[in-house]
Amino acid sequence: MRRLAQQQELPFRTTYKWGGAREGAGRPKLERPKGLPHSTRPYHDRHHPVHVTWRVVAGLPSLRRKPLARAIGHTVRGINLRQLRERTSFRIVHFSIQPNHVHLIVEAGSKMTLGRGLRGLGIWLARRVNEVVGRRGKVLADRYHARDLMSPREVRNAIVYVLQNHLHHQPSVYLVDECSSARWFAGWEQPLPVPATPSPVRRPGTWLARTGWRRYGPIRFSERPAA
Repeated sequence: MRRLAQQQELPFRTTYKWGGAREGAGRPKLERPKGLPHSTRPYHDRHHPVHVTWRVVAGLPSLRRKPLARAIGHTVRGINLRQLRERTSFRIVHFSIQPNHVHLIVEAGSKMTLGRGLRGLGIWLARRVNEVVGRRGKVLADRYHARDLMSPREVRNAIVYVLQNHLHHQPSVYLVDECSSARWFAGWEQPLPVPATPSPVRRPGTWLARTGWRRYGPIRFSERPAA
């Protein structure tokens, strides 16, 4: 026993087969899908309307097909009515439906209200589109693109772009685009017959969208949006 206790301990060093810095170690990095950058949204001034563009995923039928366009129009009306009942400042004042995206002009009293309003709209748009198509899964391709409109000229150009955007894609056979809020728009060069159905959009609350843009004249039926 004494001899065993007096034996010198050999300096063996334990070798591990894992850990440490080496090529390929650690959790694999996930690639961020291409699309709009997920950066912080800029400050929003309540006096400025916002032009919003929202695309849908590839593989869906054209949103301008009658069942889908009707579902989207009903969704816009429903969101506006809900926001009105809840007395929020978010409102959709113009919209148009194109084959793979929608254009909107909206108003909101703050950045937070704008984000919540559009988030709720996106959820209901996805539900309604999936119901009509009979599918599940993602509908909106990426984050919406939003741009504040800060002058009467910008607002007028945006209204033309939204309501006359069909001239870029699938020109309507009617005087104004039936897949939009153009029938309820009161700023045309000549008044249109009063539609039989109530408007899906709300009256603008900002001076720019209600009155300011009119200083540059009414919108012509033949007016094309800027490229």
